[in-house]
Amino acid sequence: MSSVNYEHMNTEERYAVAAMRGQYIKISEIANRLGRHRSTIYRELKRNASAHDGNYRASHACQKASGRQKRSKRNMRFKADDFQVVEQLVRKDLSPEQVTGRLALEGVPVMSHETIYKWIWKDKSAGGSLWKHLRGANKRRRKRYAAKDSRGRLAGKKMITERPAVVESRSRIGDWEIDTVHGTTKAGVVTIVERRSGLVRIGKLERITKEQTEKRTIGLLLSDKSRVKTITADNGGEFHGYKRLERALDTSVFFALPHHAWERGTNENTNGLIRQYLPKGTSLDDLTQSTCTKIAKNLNDRPRKRLGFKTPSEIYYGLPVVALQT
Repeated sequence: MSSVNYEHMNTEERYAVAAMRGQYIKISEIANRLGRHRSTIYRELKRNASAHDGNYRASHACQKASGRQKRSKRNMRFKADDFQVVEQLVRKDLSPEQVTGRLALEGVPVMSHETIYKWIWKDKSAGGSLWKHLRGANKRRRKRYAAKDSRGRLAGKKMITERPAVVESRSRIGDWEIDTVHGTTKAGVVTIVERRSGLVRIGKLERITKEQTEKRTIGLLLSDKSRVKTITADNGGEFHGYKRLERALDTSVFFALPHHAWERGTNENTNGLIRQYLPKGTSLDDLTQSTCTKIAKNLNDRPRKRLGFKTPSEIYYGLPVVALQT
């Protein structure tokens, strides 16, 4: 490795670290894959692991890193009126960091995201509800164990190692990642995320089957098939209808290696965002496609740090930056 990065880790890297730790991959190998020095990985694990059980979870690490300075002893220098615009954006489910970054992009003076976190916790202590819009507010925890890949094998499928190098660089629009999100019953959703912009499309599935998944996927992407250059999936049986996807969308489908969730980091991260609206441990039987579309719109209109606090919709559709607050 010719050079390494010592800067603070970003959200997608934290999800990749969590996925690789779940597979018991050595820290030196994690560092190598991410282009990081191993001391950066050690420091990340030490600072942002759960104080309760010592495990490293990406969503917890992101929240912990962002909120660390909320414990500062500095006095609050802002009044309630200063937070009116901030509150509008927090209630749209933007994180404090997204609020400050987006307002700065729009040329609006604003306090630091640490100050916003402090204000949110103060609001919670007073019985307020702003904290419920933070990403980890309703997250449930469960243990993860390594397991053998018991899902069906599919002859002739193209592996991620055969995928064009341009896909990894995120230098173009049109490379998608696909996954499914399960509820407590047979119903679920299919999530499709464009790698360059982070734009997501979400489809309701009455049952997570090969037939329903491919039908819904085609329905979500067909109107934009000229911008579907590749799709990268995991090895679930619901994606065994990939050849129909290739024919209908004139695209190429590639498969990540078993238990290599970090190879679809964009999708893993986005599924974490979707869980804010569809928490684990809940039934998705009554979920409608209309609600799925609304959730996707909320996420696509949410500014992202890696996009310079532009939104996925602005990047994907080439839209101008406009004020998000009313």
